[in-house]
Amino acid sequence: MMHAWILPMVFVLCGSAVAMRPALTGDAATAAALMLVFLALAGMHSPLVFPRSIGAREAERRAAVDGRPVVYWRPGCKYCIRLRFRLGRSGRQLHWVNIWRDPAAAAAVRDANDGNETVPTVVVADRPHTNPAPEWVRAQLPPSA
Repeated sequence: MMHAWILPMVFVLCGSAVAMRPALTGDAATAAALMLVFLALAGMHSPLVFPRSIGAREAERRAAVDGRPVVYWRPGCKYCIRLRFRLGRSGRQLHWVNIWRDPAAAAAVRDANDGNETVPTVVVADRPHTNPAPEWVRAQLPPSA
């Protein structure tokens, strides 16, 4: 999906533009720091960080079949990024649902969190868990996963 790359590319292009002025005036340190900030923002929104999101209904269907947890997340959420990085390779075995792309997912998260869109919300065996420890999430994977 090409549109998944639009926001990261906007961050890279804006970062380049913002860093250009200090670079042209000889302030390489400021230019580098600005570019790093924008690259970090691009990385946090990159489809490389999170596996391809699916819809809430499809995630629920797949979880019922394979027993894997469903993770409701949103781009830019530092807790979602922490969970994803700490899960490492096992994170690819989960069903990831971006609540900003799926109104049903956002509604499910609000239902689980007293009306708040608190993420990550991990659903295991139809029970939601808000911001669980990555080790706990990893332990919820079926042995065959």
